[in-house]
Amino acid sequence: MLNAGQRRKVEENIGLVHKVISDKVHGPYQLGMYSREDLFQIGCIGLCKAVATDQGGCFSTYAYRLIWNEICDALVSSSRKRNREMAMEVLPEMGTYQEHDNKDLQISLQNILDQAEGMVPAFMRKGIRAMFLMEKGYTSREIGDRMGVKANLVCAWVSKARKYLRELTELRQIAEEYGYGTDKAG
Repeated sequence: MLNAGQRRKVEENIGLVHKVISDKVHGPYQLGMYSREDLFQIGCIGLCKAVATDQGGCFSTYAYRLIWNEICDALVSSSRKRNREMAMEVLPEMGTYQEHDNKDLQISLQNILDQAEGMVPAFMRKGIRAMFLMEKGYTSREIGDRMGVKANLVCAWVSKARKYLRELTELRQIAEEYGYGTDKAG
């Protein structure tokens, strides 16, 4: 809870939040699931934290960093959540191979994915590999850094790989065998 003096300092420095957003957020691809208004509110939380923990010195520099850190934390968190959700969409009826208790199902799914990875063009292999990394919690940007490409290219590869895997006959057969997408599914 901020006291009256701290609230006044927040009001006097609210422009810093706008400055951080205009300096650091360029284009809609950086917004993630947030609007600019959402980022402004998140930045205001960072500003309040800066005011509450200020110990003197150059306040604007200190506050700028805390505002940007707060926004970055929110964007990274939403990106990881979105990537996990994207990875879970590989087989909408079945989820991903790692979430099943049935070891035979996990092995079957892994074998099919390994075989598919060996039979497809290079970009599709990269997409399948990226899906595995996303399932482990890596962001598109982190995967892109590992592969030496931009995050949006990783997303394109994953999208194409997901579409391919959804149409893969072997995966459909496993889904039926284990009761996913059929009347046996609960």
